[in-house]
Amino acid sequence: MKMTKEELSWVLYDVGNSAFVLIMVTAIMPIFFKDVAATGMSAAESTANWGFANSAASLILAVLAPVLGALADYEGRKKRFFLAFMGVGICFTLLLTTVGAGQWLWCLVLFVLARVGWAGANIFYDAFLPDVASRERMDIVSARGFAYGYVGSVVPFLVIIGLIMAAGTGGGLPAGETKTGFVIVALWWLAFSLPAARNLRQVYYLPVHPSPVAESFRRLWRTLTEIRRYRQVFMFLAAYFLYIDGVDTIITMSTAYGRDLGFGVTMLIVVLLVIQLLAFPFALLFGRLAAVYSARTLLYVGIGIYSFVTLVAFFLPVIDDLQLKTLTYWGIAVLVASAMGGIQALSRSYFGKLIPAEKSAEFFGFYNVFGKFAAITGPLLVGVVGRLTGETRWGVLCILILFVAGAFLLGKVKDPA
Repeated sequence: MKMTKEELSWVLYDVGNSAFVLIMVTAIMPIFFKDVAATGMSAAESTANWGFANSAASLILAVLAPVLGALADYEGRKKRFFLAFMGVGICFTLLLTTVGAGQWLWCLVLFVLARVGWAGANIFYDAFLPDVASRERMDIVSARGFAYGYVGSVVPFLVIIGLIMAAGTGGGLPAGETKTGFVIVALWWLAFSLPAARNLRQVYYLPVHPSPVAESFRRLWRTLTEIRRYRQVFMFLAAYFLYIDGVDTIITMSTAYGRDLGFGVTMLIVVLLVIQLLAFPFALLFGRLAAVYSARTLLYVGIGIYSFVTLVAFFLPVIDDLQLKTLTYWGIAVLVASAMGGIQALSRSYFGKLIPAEKSAEFFGFYNVFGKFAAITGPLLVGVVGRLTGETRWGVLCILILFVAGAFLLGKVKDPA
């Protein structure tokens, strides 16, 4: 079935904001931080500080998300919050061009604020899913968002790689061309946000209250005191908190970990490019399979793949043969690509079916709280254990516990009617 105008606009926003994830969170920015902003730091210390910064950004959103979500459920509010946070993310992405060599703290402050804007906009973007798609189409529309986001973000990624390669990396990262890349990310994000800004409509909402802030807090309190009524929702959120923690940590820390293993900038960039391209068909495949098998079954498949990836990553540093180590890293990349889009897309659509549509922003606020607190603990765990042991791989091994516990709790959730 052809996508509606609203569905297409919603999917296109994923194309725009996915460039931020690929370039600013996963690929270029971690290397820029380690090679330019954190000049003179040890590998373990700079990796730990990068993890702490990502945890800080997640903590800020985790505190704000429930109240913002509750406020956005009132008529006409969801799009306003969406556009405001999007603007914050784009502006601070542009300001990262002011970072100079050795200015690691300034770099992290700007990055945290840019990520808060990006993640904040995603609260309301996710909450628009029940507004743009029927229950029957949530899985496929959510999967298309991730799929086209992966392949669409490759375009600015290739442009930035071209700039870096033309400058000659010499094993490092040229600061000037990388900063130009930050501008490209911001403009790409803005351009693909315009259809969403124009066409997304809040179909389900609550009537405006005379005291919206106070009433939002009361609604949050009522929801929390009625957990038994929403038992399946909160059981899923507990499972999601654990397994998505592992997923986000692998996405956030993979490039820094690869740098610690001694892989060059060029190889890491090519690996991430291949992951993005492979994730496109696999995300669509997960969306189609959800119509045949239950979404929960496919979530188990994704968790299993990530658990295996974590085990292999732990043993990677002890491989002495460089060729074998490189091939193993490539194998990990292919496995990550096969599950990355599916586990994220189906988690979002599965949750969308569990919640009341008129309170979607409030509940997606909780969804993002659990996701953001999860994104705090994983990088923090890797950072702390890495600092204590002097080896990042021991922090990586701890991620396996999160996947196992998440799979266990997911088994307690009943599929939505």
